[in-house]
Amino acid sequence: MFNGPSKRQKELARLEHKKEKAAKAQDRKKEKDSRGPKDPAAIDPDIAHIVPGPQPIPEE
Repeated sequence: MFNGPSKRQKELARLEHKKEKAAKAQDRKKEKDSRGPKDPAAIDPDIAHIVPGPQPIPEE
């Protein structure tokens, strides 16, 4: 005998879980967007002068 959930019930549960995850992800994205940019004063002064990409050749 088989007493577990039917295939249809499993699929419905899977879809519901997927919807919940999508809603949570959307909430996190909205919260992240509402926070705005980081405080520029919080930049580490040790690396503030570093520029990404090729560096100029130091003059001798």
